[in-house]
Amino acid sequence: MTTAAENKSRRRFLQSTTAATLAAATTPLLAAPKQPQPIRLQAAVRIARKPIYTISLAQWSLHRTLRSGKLDNLDFAKVTKEEFGINAIEYVNSFFKSKAEDMTYLKDLKKRAKDHGVTTNLIMIDGEGRLGDPDNANRTKAVENHYKWVTAAKFLGGHCIRVNAASAGEYDQQLELAVDGLRRVSEFAATHGMSVIVENHGGLSSNGKWLAAVMKKVGLKNCGTLPDFGNFHDYDRYLGVEETMPFAKAVSAKSHDFDAQGNETKTDYLKMMKIVLSHGYHGHVGIEYEGGGLPEMEGIRKTKALLLKVREQLTKS
Repeated sequence: MTTAAENKSRRRFLQSTTAATLAAATTPLLAAPKQPQPIRLQAAVRIARKPIYTISLAQWSLHRTLRSGKLDNLDFAKVTKEEFGINAIEYVNSFFKSKAEDMTYLKDLKKRAKDHGVTTNLIMIDGEGRLGDPDNANRTKAVENHYKWVTAAKFLGGHCIRVNAASAGEYDQQLELAVDGLRRVSEFAATHGMSVIVENHGGLSSNGKWLAAVMKKVGLKNCGTLPDFGNFHDYDRYLGVEETMPFAKAVSAKSHDFDAQGNETKTDYLKMMKIVLSHGYHGHVGIEYEGGGLPEMEGIRKTKALLLKVREQLTKS
């Protein structure tokens, strides 16, 4: 039997336990909520935001230096990084023409680029025949000549090869011939997860309307364009870029001469880059200095400075 004293002690214990439980349950509800730490939103956005376009270096910018023997093709990535602070490159096959299937050479080329934190964007292909040649046998040979460069570019880490759409004949005839050659190379490239892009590089390819029509008729997602600011010749360069940008997988910022303010004298880079960005392109824009008035190194630096200035202006706008 429980005594009166024991009952009294038990009641006190239950009362104190209940009070403690209620206090624990209600304290979080009554406590003032923690105030979030102030966030500098604009700074956070700036840190997270990717550049509206990145910069690569086309090897042709140093073609005189390479041809003179002052620079070896194997050291192009090193110079690109150490001299210009650029992390992406665009090779030209002319500077290692016999090495497309030389795996020892390609492994060395790839390792040197990797050692310097440089990625390969593409290889520009010249001298392998006309993909729009009127002679079917010659056209087929040209198509097959490009296969080895597709696999070389793939091995080096690139996403495409740049080709030419050279042909002969009437406007519509050239269109059909170029479509045939480009489609065949692109179908091969697709089996390797690679793209084929056409530069406006003389002849009808420097006609933006014609080149856009070729792209539409090829009708393959991995066949596109590389609009070059300076290779439209007599064709309106701004119109040409506007017409070919819907198919662009790379862009070439061709430069020749600069004024006292650092602007390119033939191309309004601000106007041109607005066109490029209006098509949703935010990839690499390749520096391709081709002028003769400045040493190649200086021409590259001036082109990079201009692209950075324009990028800053367009980022703020």
